[in-house]
Amino acid sequence: MSDFPPIASLRSFEAVARLGSVTLAAKALHVTHSAISQQIKVLEEMVGVNLFIRHGRGVQITEEGRLYALQVRDALNHIADATRLVQVKPRIQELTLAVVPSFGCHWLLPRLERFRVKYPHITLRIQASLTITNMQQEGIDIAIRMGKGNWEGSDCHYLFSDELIVVAAPGYNGGVLPKTPTEVAKSQIIFSMESWKTWCFNAGLEKDIVPGGLCINDSNLVLESVRLGKGIALERRSLVQDAITRGELVQLTPFTAPYPWPYWMVTPQLTRMKPEAALFMGWIDEEVAAWRLLTGAV
Repeated sequence: MSDFPPIASLRSFEAVARLGSVTLAAKALHVTHSAISQQIKVLEEMVGVNLFIRHGRGVQITEEGRLYALQVRDALNHIADATRLVQVKPRIQELTLAVVPSFGCHWLLPRLERFRVKYPHITLRIQASLTITNMQQEGIDIAIRMGKGNWEGSDCHYLFSDELIVVAAPGYNGGVLPKTPTEVAKSQIIFSMESWKTWCFNAGLEKDIVPGGLCINDSNLVLESVRLGKGIALERRSLVQDAITRGELVQLTPFTAPYPWPYWMVTPQLTRMKPEAALFMGWIDEEVAAWRLLTGAV
């Protein structure tokens, strides 16, 4: 490795090339001006090329220096990525799962005990987030996402499509529940991020139901408000079916609307899959198959 320059010299060189100033590079790296100058001198002597032209106290990068800086910057970024991977890499027999909070709360958690019973040796770490992150950098083995299934740098495994249904608590309005689309439209509605337009069309309503009154941008809060009898809501079946089965919620009409974003199981591309991840994927496929039989989902 005699031809490998010191990391300190490379970092100093990259900072000066990027910022165009020895002074600014010194501030960015929290070292002295003379320390940066010395590291640049070491690097230039090693590579045998003038990387900068000195103008008094200022510097101007040469063409050779500019091309070298691009490669050095890319190499330093790779080193930083590798370091992050080592820092966040789970211990053996651990599985890190990123999941949409609402899906995790209402669909995954009620089924998760079956996975734990089947594979008690696997420690499952769940990160609830709406943010699409770099799975490798964050140390995530599997993510469950909603969307088109075209996330860059990922392999996407289709789970199922969802549908929107209208639900209420059994005790809403003193137990006198709306039974027709017209009665639904006249009810106290808790609006979420979901549009009622397609549901209204499928239900044969002449006018769309437009947001007004109480509007909440989080499905968990919407469903808690419905459970408390504060109103009715249009929500994904995946979030409410278990509560309907338990008798905590009621589907008010048979009319539904397709939800535009299917669920996907996502894994990092070009990364060797951990045995724990393969076991989880097989298990969730079994759960999805049972869900399809129960609900007719596709």
